[in-house]
Amino acid sequence: MDPDDTPSRPDDLLDALVRQDLDPLSVAELDARITVLQGEIARCQLRKDRAVNHRATADELFRR
Repeated sequence: MDPDDTPSRPDDLLDALVRQDLDPLSVAELDARITVLQGEIARCQLRKDRAVNHRATADELFRR
């Protein structure tokens, strides 16, 4: 993701994260960052899956 493609909102932590300069980070720091971000992706995906499943269950319940 190109940092210039994201909307600019000064209070958005995600925006600040993607704009952070990665050049000063060591390989170990980059690996740690990747691990944390992969964990966050998994957490977001789980939340999304739960929301989709909840919606499908509600739709099915009210269809009857």
